[in-house]
Amino acid sequence: MTLNIEEEVPIPDGLDYKKIIHDVVCGALEFEDCPYEVEVNVILTSNEEIALINRDYRDLNQPTDVLSFPMIDYVAPGDFSVLEEYNEEDYFNPESGELMLGDIIISMDKVYEQAEKYGHSIQRELGFLVAHSMLHLFGYDHMEPEETQVMEEKQRDILKLVHLSR
Repeated sequence: MTLNIEEEVPIPDGLDYKKIIHDVVCGALEFEDCPYEVEVNVILTSNEEIALINRDYRDLNQPTDVLSFPMIDYVAPGDFSVLEEYNEEDYFNPESGELMLGDIIISMDKVYEQAEKYGHSIQRELGFLVAHSMLHLFGYDHMEPEETQVMEEKQRDILKLVHLSR
């Protein structure tokens, strides 16, 4: 697995964010039974920067906690069999052979705000946002109540798997 993490903002000493992100990405891959080695890109940024991206891609001129940019056009969420129908160069890095799942952009400002708001640790909030975003990279969404329920259950299970549950 290739996990590229870019820090655009200072990260507090003592926050082992690389381990948290790595563990949750691995946990999500295991939970969804992904049959491929993967590449995932994660950017840790500020409210100001994520607001600009949110404006440009979603026409919402406000910060959000996490944005996900999946690379795969799934027929059904978590169904990797669709990849067998496409050319390898469409979804796989030609240099590494890894499946390019996509990009995750997280506002660290929101991580701190939401950890305090919801009464849990910064580690748990960061892990939650990574788990949430990984599910988007697997094709899940939460536009309908049934989809929301599926995502919430999977998020809980992934966080439990990596020992970040409430």
